[in-house]
Amino acid sequence: MDNVVYYNEMLLSFMYVSKPEVITVIMIIIDLHCDTIMHFWMGKKLSEMQDAHINLAKLKAGNVVLQCFAIFVPTGSAAERLEGYTTPEAYFDRAYERFVEEIEANSDEISQVFTVRDIEENLQQNRISAMLTVEDGVLLDGNLQILDDYYRKGVRMITLTWNYENSLGFPNSPDPVLHASGLKPFGIEAVERMNELGIIVDVSHLSEGGFWDVA
Repeated sequence: MDNVVYYNEMLLSFMYVSKPEVITVIMIIIDLHCDTIMHFWMGKKLSEMQDAHINLAKLKAGNVVLQCFAIFVPTGSAAERLEGYTTPEAYFDRAYERFVEEIEANSDEISQVFTVRDIEENLQQNRISAMLTVEDGVLLDGNLQILDDYYRKGVRMITLTWNYENSLGFPNSPDPVLHASGLKPFGIEAVERMNELGIIVDVSHLSEGGFWDVA
């Protein structure tokens, strides 16, 4: 078994070598996005959402090591379709509260992570790691202090834009002029601050000009 490479101790029990030259490795999953927090906001529970793409049983069955849970901030038509929605700020606050409640309610099996060390500890304890992210930086609205608040809550990745322009930049667009538009001055400041804090910059939905400014 000298030819077996163990990625971590947790995988040891999942690996079986039938012959010296044959190695069977069980894939482990890191999923960078889901919209499950919106279901939490609607009152659903992680352990009971049988019809959802993600629930606790599916995460365990899929050997998910790290699941990123996005707080998508609805604006425009998405906000109009959401029953009970009032303001982006109120939505974010309640969505964050529900995320914390659901993780704490299932703390034996899943735990929020803030550092790489937290992920390593969860692996050792056979717990799933939950990383909080934000989809659409619309709430920053020119205020870098909000980034620091996000970081303290455990946000470790932010999608700069969704389908609408915000204080950071412009969305992906069929309009060639809009699509070529880069980050706004505040967007550049925000990316710099995210790099200082250790928040991943997600360029999904971003204009091509904005993508190259981040790159």
